[in-house]
Amino acid sequence: MEILFYRYGSICEPDMIEAFEKLGITVVEEKSMITDKGKKPSDIVQDVADMLRGRRFIFVFSVNFFPPVSEICQIAGVPYVCWTVDCPVLELFSPSLSNPCNRVFLFDRNQYLYFKDRNPGKIFHLPLGSNPDRWDKVIAGASANDAGRFVGDVSFVGSLYSEKNPYRRLDNISEYAKGYIRGIVEAQLQIYGYNFIGEMLDEKIMEEMKKIIPDMQQPLINGDKEAERYLMANCFVGTEIAEEERERIFAKLGKNCAVDLYTRSYTEGLEEKCKAAGTEIFFDKKEKSDLRGVHIRDGVRTLDEMPLVFNKSRINLNITMRPISSGLSLRIFDICACGGMLLTNYQEELPEMYEPGVEVEMYSSQEELCDKVAYYLEHDSERQRIARRGYEKTVSAHRWNLRMSEMISMIYKTL
Repeated sequence: MEILFYRYGSICEPDMIEAFEKLGITVVEEKSMITDKGKKPSDIVQDVADMLRGRRFIFVFSVNFFPPVSEICQIAGVPYVCWTVDCPVLELFSPSLSNPCNRVFLFDRNQYLYFKDRNPGKIFHLPLGSNPDRWDKVIAGASANDAGRFVGDVSFVGSLYSEKNPYRRLDNISEYAKGYIRGIVEAQLQIYGYNFIGEMLDEKIMEEMKKIIPDMQQPLINGDKEAERYLMANCFVGTEIAEEERERIFAKLGKNCAVDLYTRSYTEGLEEKCKAAGTEIFFDKKEKSDLRGVHIRDGVRTLDEMPLVFNKSRINLNITMRPISSGLSLRIFDICACGGMLLTNYQEELPEMYEPGVEVEMYSSQEELCDKVAYYLEHDSERQRIARRGYEKTVSAHRWNLRMSEMISMIYKTL
C-alpha cells in the first residue's frame, strides 16, 4: 500500500512518515513546497497531478488542509486525508473543505465542532501525539557538555508572538475600539477553559477592523461573516492575548525563580513588564545562570536541542494560545515524551489524555501557576514522579503510530 505525502516542512512530518511506515504503508513524498513556500495554487495542483499520474495511492496526505490538493484529489478520484496541527487554520473556510474526497482530522475538539457540518461525515476529531523513541535517542546520544547547557529550573521554548502579532499593526482603529478590545483581552486572560473572544466582538467593532485588515480581502474570507469573526477573534485578538499573557507570566514568575526563555521573539514588551514588576531580566543567551529573573536564551533547534531542554529542565511550561480552545498542542506531548515535567494551563481535553497531578500538572490562573512552580521546586521527588508517569503515559497511549492506526481505521469506515 502506498500513500502520497504532500509536505511543506512541518516539524512533525518525519514522525508521521515513520508512523505510517510502521503500519506497513509505503510513503511517497512530494517535497517541493518545503523549498518554495510561495507556490501558486495552480503549481500545487500540477505538482500533485504529476505525482498521481500512473500511480495508485490509497490516499494523499498532508499536515493541515491545502485546498489545491483537495481539488486535484477530487478530480482524480483519490481520497485526500489531512490532519491539522495548528489552530486557527484559515484554509478550512475554503469551499474545497466540502469536497467528498476529503477526510479531515482536527486535533482540537472545538475546532472540529465548528467545522464538522461543512462536510458531514468527512471531518473528525483526533488528538496529536509524539515519538518517544526519537527523543530517547537524542537525549541518550547527547554529550555531557551539550546536555549541561540546558539544565535549569523553569523553562519555556517558543514564541512571545511579539514578532507576529497582527493586532499591533492596527494603529488607526479608534480609541473606542482599542478600549473595547482591551476589555476582551483582560477578561479572557482571567478565564481558562472557555474561549469567548468571538462572542464578545461587537458588530460595529468588527466593521471598523474589517476596513483596515488586508486579510479580509482574501478569497477564503471575503463575504463570509463567520470567517470574518473567526479571523478577528483568533488571528488578531487571540494573538494579542497570547503575547500579553506570556509576557505577564514570565515577568511574574521571574520575581521568585530563574526562568529560562528560549525564543527568537522581540523582547521589548517583556522588558517593560519586567521593569514594572521589579523583575530582573538577563540577556545571557549562551551562559547559564541560576540567578532569579528572566533569562533570555537563544532559540533552540527542534530536533536536537529542544528535547534536551525538556529533559534537563525541572519544570517545563506550556502556555496554550487561546485559539486552541479545547485541545492539546504538540508541545504538551513532546515535553512528556522527553521525560520532562509538564506544567500547563487547563484545557478541556487535558484530563482525557493525562491525569492532572499524577502525570502532568496544570494551572487555571497565573497565581496558581506561580504557587505550583514554587511548590514543585521545593518538592523534587514529587516533580520527578510526575515527569516519569507523564513519560510512561505518552509511551503507552500517545505515540504517533497509535494515532495513525486510529486514523486509518476511521478512514476505512467511510470508504
